[in-house]
Amino acid sequence: MNRGVYTLALRALSPLIWLWMGHRARRAGGQWEIFSPQRFGRLPAASSSDSQAAPVWVHAVSLGETRAAQPLLQALLDRGLPVLLTHVTATGRAEGARLFQDAIGRGQLRQAWLPYDFPGATRRFMAASRPRCGLLIEREVWPNLLAAARAAGVPMGLVSARFSASSLRQAGRMGGVMREALAGLDAVLAQTAEDAARLAQAGARQPVVTGNLKFDLALPPTQVQAGQAWRQRLGRPVVAVASTREGEDGAFIEAIKRHAKVSGTHNAPLFLLIPRHPQRFDEAARLLDEAGLAYARRSAGAEPGADTTVLLGDTLGEMAFYYAASDVAIVAGSFAPLGGQNLIEACAAGVPVIVGPHTFNFKQAAEDAIEAGAAQRAPDAAQAVDAAMALLADEARRRCGGEAARAWFGAHAGATGRTLDALASWLD
Repeated sequence: MNRGVYTLALRALSPLIWLWMGHRARRAGGQWEIFSPQRFGRLPAASSSDSQAAPVWVHAVSLGETRAAQPLLQALLDRGLPVLLTHVTATGRAEGARLFQDAIGRGQLRQAWLPYDFPGATRRFMAASRPRCGLLIEREVWPNLLAAARAAGVPMGLVSARFSASSLRQAGRMGGVMREALAGLDAVLAQTAEDAARLAQAGARQPVVTGNLKFDLALPPTQVQAGQAWRQRLGRPVVAVASTREGEDGAFIEAIKRHAKVSGTHNAPLFLLIPRHPQRFDEAARLLDEAGLAYARRSAGAEPGADTTVLLGDTLGEMAFYYAASDVAIVAGSFAPLGGQNLIEACAAGVPVIVGPHTFNFKQAAEDAIEAGAAQRAPDAAQAVDAAMALLADEARRRCGGEAARAWFGAHAGATGRTLDALASWLD
């Protein structure tokens, strides 16, 4: 497939893509603005308070990538550089607004929607934004966008890049269009040697390993302190079941229900059930109702009572609070074949971690954490809850796992500095 055929296919499929986005927007809430002029490359003029210098353009497609980019974005802002931050999803945009509200207020950071990958839209975007360079977080490679950047003379980098075996297969199916796009990147900074090797095989030129930006994440001290104080007031063990995705909640609820029947209420653990996506908060509540478990919703603000088995984490931007309040963290997204979710944040909080069998999106991080004693793997949700209960019953082992998690996190820091060094000529 060449880029012309790709563009024709994209145009033909665009009504279906917009229908899918509209469906997701209705479920997730938030302002998706699917037909916003920005989605077609028409950016509003910069206000008088915005920096007039050419911005560093950073693209973080959704919530996870926005959080991953936080250390790099903060480093750019600390250097006094203007930043244009683009997103595709409403959750990513909302998280960017929350994390960088001060920089937005003083006009140093602007947010916009990434244009659809149509040639005209991407050309208009480049002409309107005129960035000094573009940094794509993790795996956002769009053929027409990169072609427009080349035509405009904008150097482009793929930063904290991860490229799984399935991504390599998908790139192979797309043929020449993806090989051309990857070859057009001016810098490819990979998380691991495996990612770099797969990117090179797919067509990227001379990828180098700089590490994972998520290891430079600084947990918000106010959230950490609030979580620890909340846990102390609660006076019960706490198990976080974090970042659950579709198909996982029911299995975890059944496992929690089984343990609740055995342990009763005396010093029984409180389970924090935290769905990954906000559109699934109400669905998780429905499953808890059907299971007959006593639960509270974090968004309601009330403290859980002694008879509360589950606190439904139906808020955004509080993951550091949840991990700081926990004695053990089960990081979900890995108990269905979905690739897993980020376990680094839990390790940064010094919490022993349990992951499932499907961690291919974080393969190296998961394997390294397990080898370091910071995490362990369970084959399914029921056995993950069993493993969490075993850790609660063994204080010495739990403390050792938490210390190993914090040490493992600290040993991998520095990706932001290495990334900035690699891009120094673009940022001066």
